Amino acid sequence: MFIYMSKKIAIPKQSNVTCISWNHSSGYIAVGGEDGMLKVLKLESGGGGNLSMNLSLEGHTGQVCVAIWNEVFQKLTTSDEHGVIIVWMLYKGSWYEEMINNRNKSTVRSMAWGSDGQKICIAYEDGAVIVGSVDGSRVWGKDIKGPGLAAVQWSPDNSQLLFALTNGELHIYDDQGNFTMPVAINGVSGSMDIVTMDWYSGSAPANRPVLAISYKSGIILLMKNCNEEDSVVVESNMSIIDCHWNHNGTILAAAGFTSDKTNVVQFFSAYGEKYPILIFS
Repeated sequence: MFIYMSKKIAIPKQSNVTCISWNHSSGYIAVGGEDGMLKVLKLESGGGGNLSMNLSLEGHTGQVCVAIWNEVFQKLTTSDEHGVIIVWMLYKGSWYEEMINNRNKSTVRSMAWGSDGQKICIAYEDGAVIVGSVDGSRVWGKDIKGPGLAAVQWSPDNSQLLFALTNGELHIYDDQGNFTMPVAINGVSGSMDIVTMDWYSGSAPANRPVLAISYKSGIILLMKNCNEEDSVVVESNMSIIDCHWNHNGTILAAAGFTSDKTNVVQFFSAYGEKYPILIFS
């Protein structure tokens, strides 16, 4: 596999980027940063280096911490350090606020849309969970007791929710918010801080891992399902910031930095095989 950087995009006022999300189906890239900075970009089709869209979205006042796409309904959902959540929709070439919500109690640690785009799960730092529908109505909510939440993902069939707690525990709930079981973790030593999870929802062979669990320490677990005892353990030898599958779930990209503060992106097959590394100087 040959890897190269095809486009470098400057962020205005040298704002620090705090989150990024790529809409695979349409090519939109959401970029969030400090002081409410939020942009939606799109590269020209056909491999050109120019941007066909470069829009600033006004609505957040604090650091934008989470950005996710609903690719079924082509909506963008973002949240900032003050707990404000905004759902954006594209209309006649511009992005508009469709819904805005603020729980006023805690910040959002993670959000995830189901693969059918019908429901969103919002996980707050204090353990609160809210599941809402695409039309903006609240489906259910609950408080998960414990140290707090770090990440959430829907299962590929949208029947389960996987929650990562800040102490490294993994818990499975059904789609109605009922606790199902804890997930056994094998092969992880040292820090148990989970940075991110990504559960590929497309079609895949039964023997191919589809769930990636990334730890700040640099370890990545690749699992076929939550009942698996022999998960693949990958040591990236870097501090991981984020980790995502490609469009067909065959390659996992992990972004982070090494001990000498070099920014890198590492690529792995679904079975943990290492591909060439992309280094940013």
